[in-house]
Amino acid sequence: MEIRESAEDYLEAILRLSKKGEGVRSIDVATMLGVSKPSVSHAMKLLREDGYIAMDRYGTITLLEKGAQIANSIYERHKVLSSMLESLGVSPEIALADACKMEHDISQESFEKIKEHFLEHLEEK
Repeated sequence: MEIRESAEDYLEAILRLSKKGEGVRSIDVATMLGVSKPSVSHAMKLLREDGYIAMDRYGTITLLEKGAQIANSIYERHKVLSSMLESLGVSPEIALADACKMEHDISQESFEKIKEHFLEHLEEK
């Protein structure tokens, strides 16, 4: 499943917002990502047309199966990479920013090896 980095960011934001237990709306996504409401509206239209999300008549956004798969994958990368960087002594702010850049470009093979190594290291402590 190859999609654009910005689409991955939108899907991850929807996932993170949905974990708060409330309905996700376009304005919530715009606020979280620091983008304009029209940008989110356009992105949601494309994601809906491509079958990644659904929107009800009230504007509540829901991830569909293939959107949830991508969102969960990106979110896992985000958590693992930022935690790993912090464990190396990188400040939380920089670790989050760098993880956001890395999560989109790292290969699945490299990520799995980093995750495996990082989790083994945590178990040793």
